[in-house]
Amino acid sequence: MSGTATKGTFYRRDRDRHPPALTPQYRTSTLRSPRFAPISLGQSAGDLTAPVFGHSILGPRDDDLLKNYDHGGDPIGQRIVVSGRLLDEDARPVPGALIEFWQANAAGRYRHKREGYVAPLDPNFGGCGRCITDDEGRYSFRTVKPGPYPWPNRLNDWRPAHIHFSLFGHGFAQRLITQMYFEGDPLIWACPIVATIPDREAIETLIAKLDLRGALHMDALAYRFDIVLRGRRSTPFENKKEGN
Repeated sequence: MSGTATKGTFYRRDRDRHPPALTPQYRTSTLRSPRFAPISLGQSAGDLTAPVFGHSILGPRDDDLLKNYDHGGDPIGQRIVVSGRLLDEDARPVPGALIEFWQANAAGRYRHKREGYVAPLDPNFGGCGRCITDDEGRYSFRTVKPGPYPWPNRLNDWRPAHIHFSLFGHGFAQRLITQMYFEGDPLIWACPIVATIPDREAIETLIAKLDLRGALHMDALAYRFDIVLRGRRSTPFENKKEGN
């Protein structure tokens, strides 16, 4: 990002930072990748702005995964706070954006009816939540650090610990999806999905840094994860190769 850019500056997207659609080491990409050149479809004002979400849909515990699925106890696992800022290409904050997050529990298992991993469910952990960025683009939520888990890709592939993020603008058509990993996890560099990203610097933007200043005394460690929506150094997103 350029610190001297002015409002309205156009930034050419660096497509080499984002993974190609077909990456054979990620087995399911052979079925999901398009066989023909993509066709650009125009979007109307209605496509971009409606339907909209209401800020009133958030509950008081939506940003606290330690409490929003409470069935009589606390979830098992390392308690953490995840926080950061949602920014545009000029490092300006993006306020009022809805951020949803979901993850596996501390044992690496999702609360999903088609989950195939044998690790146990946690009766006090639902694994999902949401929040809205403030005027400075800040967000924060409490949770437990997710565990890694095996997946049927190759003989012995494991996903590193990660949290999924879904980011909405003011309309549901304005949606971006990405993942956050944790600093120091050796499984990041062994993951076939991560390996689809050709630029190591781009991978680094998906790794949350330990933030001891944000830790809660005798309660939780903290990790910092900033997300850049657009431009040459945008955070890699799953649903749009170009990043916005």
